[in-house]
Amino acid sequence: MLKFELNSENLQKIFGIQDKNLKMLENKFNVEISARGGQILVAGEVENARKIEKLLKAYAGMIENGHKAQDGDMDTLFQLIQNDPEVDLVKHFASNGVRLPSGRTIRPKSKNQAIYLDAIRKNDIVIAIGPAGTGKTYLAMVMALERFLHGAVKKIVLCRPALEAGEKLGFLPGDLVEKVNPYLRPLYDALYDLTSFDQAQRFIEEQVIEIAPLAFMRGRTLANAFIILDEAQNTTSEQMKMFLTRIGVGSQVVVTGDITQIDLPNDTVSGLVEAQELFARIEEIEFAYFDETDVVRHPLVKKIITAYSQARAKNRNSTEKPRR
Repeated sequence: MLKFELNSENLQKIFGIQDKNLKMLENKFNVEISARGGQILVAGEVENARKIEKLLKAYAGMIENGHKAQDGDMDTLFQLIQNDPEVDLVKHFASNGVRLPSGRTIRPKSKNQAIYLDAIRKNDIVIAIGPAGTGKTYLAMVMALERFLHGAVKKIVLCRPALEAGEKLGFLPGDLVEKVNPYLRPLYDALYDLTSFDQAQRFIEEQVIEIAPLAFMRGRTLANAFIILDEAQNTTSEQMKMFLTRIGVGSQVVVTGDITQIDLPNDTVSGLVEAQELFARIEEIEFAYFDETDVVRHPLVKKIITAYSQARAKNRNSTEKPRR
């Protein structure tokens, strides 16, 4: 059991409406928290109680220094301190956020996410590799909207290869638009989460934001644009070369993918896998890597990814031939 005090005039903001933030911390850390004014009592494992003390005091200090509390802050702090108990929470919040003109601020929830955002800020081409749920596409969308809404680019182009789970477009019902739309839905979902539905629709109708399958990129040169290629593990070597050579003056490219979920035929080399070797020595192309500790979806997603990773490692070890 741990007792500490919060010397703050903003306890309601810290605790959340109807103590929402405290209840979330109780659930995440498997503890019981009681608060009388600024007196906090945490019943549970000492290590978890210490994390909660650090977290609440950091959040109190941030609010006292002018931070505008918003939904999701406490979850972000939890993710950060779980992944790195020594993290400087105040510094992370102060330096890594992306503020959209709507007033909403998006912040990375892990060290690798912060490194990723910094890489996008500094490089014209960034390639992000990691499992599902680590924020690769979402954060790329955040940066694309931030650059566009601040006038750094004139257009956002979002594309994906139309190949998943072994299905082929010819076997799907409907016209071409109806065939490719399901493959692009995750990009729409991220867009609608970051801006209003009406604004997103207006951007798409005015072709300020273009969402298209990868095949539609052939023969084009894209200048003054922020271009995102999602699910790049399902590009062939030729497709990756075609895509990356579309970049024009004033443009920026972010490529995202998960090399553990390749749906290409077994005899086809993934363009994303090949890119790691081809571009390793090109300083202007930066790679950002994620693992299961960066997963920000449902807590079970992290456990599922870890289970698969352990199974693959076990299979690799069992099939390796002994060295002579």
